[in-house]
Amino acid sequence: MRGLGKTRRTGRTVGVGSAAAALAAALVVAVPGVAAPARAHDTARTPHWALKDTGTDARFRGLSAVGRDTAWVAGSKGTVLRTTDGGAVWRNVSPPGAADLEFRDIEAFDARRAVVLAIGEGEASRVYRTEDGGATWTESFRNTDAHAFYDCLTFLDRRHGLAMSDPVDGRFRILSTGDGGRTWKVLPGDGMPAAEDGEAGFAASGQCLVGSGPRDVWLATGGGAHARVLHSADRGLTWTATDTPVPAGDPARGVFALAFRDRVHGIAVGGDYRADQPSPRAAAITPDGGRTWTTADRPPPAYRSGVTWLPHSRTAALAVGPTGTDLTTDGGRTWRTLDTGSYDTVDCTPDLGCWASGEKGRVARLER
Repeated sequence: MRGLGKTRRTGRTVGVGSAAAALAAALVVAVPGVAAPARAHDTARTPHWALKDTGTDARFRGLSAVGRDTAWVAGSKGTVLRTTDGGAVWRNVSPPGAADLEFRDIEAFDARRAVVLAIGEGEASRVYRTEDGGATWTESFRNTDAHAFYDCLTFLDRRHGLAMSDPVDGRFRILSTGDGGRTWKVLPGDGMPAAEDGEAGFAASGQCLVGSGPRDVWLATGGGAHARVLHSADRGLTWTATDTPVPAGDPARGVFALAFRDRVHGIAVGGDYRADQPSPRAAAITPDGGRTWTTADRPPPAYRSGVTWLPHSRTAALAVGPTGTDLTTDGGRTWRTLDTGSYDTVDCTPDLGCWASGEKGRVARLER
């Protein structure tokens, strides 16, 4: 969307189930007003966001966590950074000649391979790919349609990925790759429902387009009369649209981020990104792959732009925004504020690595 704006696939890893449960329990202890579960106080330290010095003031709305040690961030002024030591050192691996671009999403497969999306009207929307940790980049897509504006990027596996643009000729446009981002093609639009007047995506956190499994993908919208979530079960060829209870009806309101822990259980967060405007009903949940959405019983207290499930948990997730981080331990029905620092996006990995990033070069890792 002109103005603003992944879920990580997490298979269960042997030996981390108990650690994940301990992390969730310790987070509950950290939240005022939440009763601690049995044995929660056995944890050694309260989990908290530990800021990492990135040496830049770029705003990082793009984040891809590979593990506790490795993460990539992408942001303003064409900036891409990478760490492989838990955030102690960040290497500037920005594509050359990209200083005028706005990177809003990045998808990393490991410490060497990543795909980054630049947003904007016309040729400002581009995709770059690296296979050597950012030492060199290849521009694999440049938008040539003046009416297109790409917002988000997601990969379903190491080969199949999608990017989405705000509506062109009345329908959201989907870009597809089947070779890991080396080449891209625009998918036919006849399987996409018509967009509402004013409807668009939000390039706020890289999470307005997310996937789960080999074929399912969801797209979040706002700006129109309704905040909607569109779902495709065939890698973007055909879509169905569902209204959510998150308020819309204004270019600044809608669903900003999605997270699905499997192909049926999902969370949507958003609101009104203007600081002087309230954001009631800023979260919703679905138990059926996005066919129906229900307002959270106790939503986050303000606009939230990013959300992720805690690894190996069926009920715990984190949501972030400019005014703080919130935790749910009941699948998104109720939320409590965990931290008041400003972050735009958040991502967790199977080895219990959780990262957040945002304005003024802020990047943090969840630590105990």
